[in-house]
Amino acid sequence: MTTRDQGSENIWIHYRFTSPQDRVREFRVNLDPGTLGLIVKERDDYPEWTRLTHHQCTNCPLRPEDHPRCPVAANLMEVVEYFKGAVSYEQTEVEISTESRTYRKRAPLQDSLSALVGIYMVTSGCAILDKLRPLVHSHLPFATLEETTYRAVAMYWLAQFFRKQRGKEPDWSLEGLVRIYEQIVVVNRCFHGRILGVHVADAGLNALLQLDCYAQFTNMLLLRKNLGEIEHLFHAYLED
Repeated sequence: MTTRDQGSENIWIHYRFTSPQDRVREFRVNLDPGTLGLIVKERDDYPEWTRLTHHQCTNCPLRPEDHPRCPVAANLMEVVEYFKGAVSYEQTEVEISTESRTYRKRAPLQDSLSALVGIYMVTSGCAILDKLRPLVHSHLPFATLEETTYRAVAMYWLAQFFRKQRGKEPDWSLEGLVRIYEQIVVVNRCFHGRILGVHVADAGLNALLQLDCYAQFTNMLLLRKNLGEIEHLFHAYLED
């Protein structure tokens, strides 16, 4: 779903939120086409909760002398600050557009905001979350659990194919994918502690601002069951 910015080599995804009060807020996510890393706007000041050492994730490999700010928190700052007074179940119109296509949906704010938060999370330079960055290449807002599982597994197995092509040991068992999500759960919990001081409007939105991937990890625990349910779709590959 990503697309290149006209007149430049950047990739962009555009989110437009319209509240029931007809307030409009737009977020344009600009990504480097080579790495899918977020192109960051420089700022002069940041709130205290973005400091790396403020509820730093216990599995974070970064050092404060090299990275004074948590990259995810610093990049999510505008989103968190704008929506901290909103209510998670408030019905909101959202339009997500690229050159290729446009999605529109009227849904609870938490449903549409989670997709935007997910992009920032995996493109900001967190060593743990970077493993999910390839998913941004085919960003799919409002994905079902089945779609999320399919995309995550496809991404992981394609990564193993590339590893094998480079002479590295591939993991076709998906055990590595489960371990990735175990690490993400740690980030979720720690990041939740980080934003507690932001004083968002309700517990639902507060929980939403954890990683969007929390439910995905739960889904990974059901991985074999889910894959078994769609195995019949691949009959053309299984009959010979």
